[in-house]
Amino acid sequence: MTQEEYKEQFSEDDAVGWMAIDEQLKTVYGDTEPRHFGSIIKYMIGGEDPIDGTSIYDSEKQEFHRHFVSYGMSELYYDEEKAGGEFSRWGFEFTFRLKPFEGDDENPTWVISMMNNLARYVFNSGNWFEVNHFVPANGPIRLDTETDIVALVFAEDPELGRIQTPHGEVTFLQMVGITSAELERLKENPTLGAVEELINELRKDNPLLITDLNRK
Repeated sequence: MTQEEYKEQFSEDDAVGWMAIDEQLKTVYGDTEPRHFGSIIKYMIGGEDPIDGTSIYDSEKQEFHRHFVSYGMSELYYDEEKAGGEFSRWGFEFTFRLKPFEGDDENPTWVISMMNNLARYVFNSGNWFEVNHFVPANGPIRLDTETDIVALVFAEDPELGRIQTPHGEVTFLQMVGITSAELERLKENPTLGAVEELINELRKDNPLLITDLNRK
């Protein structure tokens, strides 16, 4: 898309990237309204949270779970200078699928905090995440919780995949919780291939890669 095409199609009031994310979500959830949590003060004007908003959908696919999708790692708002780019900002948005956990209500906002912590790392360091990366949480991914899920691997979201937006490509990068034993395995062989192998093993019984905090 050229700048001229961009200016013809959109106005400065359009959240161009946000609209592209919403269109992809419609392919999975139709007109279902998510529960949406927005940041109080946007990061671009001094807020603490890089993610401008997170939507939570209840999904019945595979088994009941909650599906989180971030808005903020890609270019969300009108910017004709970004038209036709290869990647939209960091080139991804976070997603996460969580099996209901007894300590949570229907809106486990600790997941949003976890996403923002990872986002701050990206914005502050300039290092981004890609499919088949992994990151230790230095403890349980849900703080103050007796769970063996202590790290995350990153996979392409099985339903949302990746899209081409007017600002460039966006991958829906799903965070998947792994156990302490799985983390040790990756530490011994911290290669993209080893992470991919682990993710493929998890997919066999869990194709949507739903995180279960009770998994051992």
